[in-house]
Amino acid sequence: MNHGSTGDNGDDRDHVLLRTEGRTGYITLNRPRALNALTHAMVLRIDEALAGWQDDPDVSAVVIAGAGERGLCAGGDIRAIHEDARTGGTASAGFWRDEYRLNARIARYPKPYVALMDGIVMGGGVGISAHGTVRIVTERSRVAMPETGIGFVPDVGGTYLLGLAPGELGTHLALTGAPAGAADALLCGLADHFVPSELLPRLAADLAGASVHEVLERYVGQAPAGELDADRAWIDHCYAADTVEEIVERLLDSGAPAAKEAAATLRTKSPTALKVTLAALRRVRVLGPLERALEQEYRISCAALSSPDLVEGIRAQVIDKDRSPRWSPPSLAEVGPADVERFFAPLGARELQLSRTDSTQEVPW
Repeated sequence: MNHGSTGDNGDDRDHVLLRTEGRTGYITLNRPRALNALTHAMVLRIDEALAGWQDDPDVSAVVIAGAGERGLCAGGDIRAIHEDARTGGTASAGFWRDEYRLNARIARYPKPYVALMDGIVMGGGVGISAHGTVRIVTERSRVAMPETGIGFVPDVGGTYLLGLAPGELGTHLALTGAPAGAADALLCGLADHFVPSELLPRLAADLAGASVHEVLERYVGQAPAGELDADRAWIDHCYAADTVEEIVERLLDSGAPAAKEAAATLRTKSPTALKVTLAALRRVRVLGPLERALEQEYRISCAALSSPDLVEGIRAQVIDKDRSPRWSPPSLAEVGPADVERFFAPLGARELQLSRTDSTQEVPW
């Protein structure tokens, strides 16, 4: 999910450019006017390319990047999801099914998968990058899961990734939707290496003729200082609380100005989405592998389609852009346990069932 995309013209196939050069396959998301937001057709094309290259002896690594100056990918095309949710459609459930399968494939890909996470990387953009083998951020990177602001919950394996972050950093990022710069993305385990943005074209070109290890050695540098490390004490204390209400209370009582800001941010988010997100993060820690997290997220996403907050959140942020969503229920106190539990209800025959045998076991490289 993402914050915003605009329509654009052109053949769907042009929205994902594929080429091989030397020993490497290159994927370029090519909807720069829409900040490379993912459509269903794009997800299927990426998946098809990865499936083909997986067994191709001439391809030893894959690189994914975004066209244009603004970022890798702002997420899924939420205008289409808004229309679906508004009219009771089911196309989004099909999109998520294929998108989450792609996320799982990337996580288990048997060849180095190099994600150039330059600029904006949000929602679905995190799903096609942060599960990769080699995740590169730059001084321009803004990595975020901003779903609670549109009445949704971090998906594409976001709850899994943020659930693994040190302490309660992932809880902070998931609930507030705050963007992480390069150093913070590295600290939270959302990325592996820092490379200055201006060097990415050369790095990508060099991968055509040399191994990932060799190329990385030439380019990896020290990320500029981040913010989260210095905030660990109040973040870990405040977000360890059992309920969103208590988290907000602790944030207000902590005395740190940044904590007070976080509390104010939480008050603008969907109360239902906040409570479901916290529950999802807590549950994901005992679920096991990524596939189980994606299956849980699929249940949550499908439930969100029939939730008033998703339609209202996208309307306020992207359609009317008044930034004044009217959440239903409007307060945390009015969101009861049953309201949260509804999002985790089994889907019966519609369950997403992912197996680790869907893709090849990881191999050393």
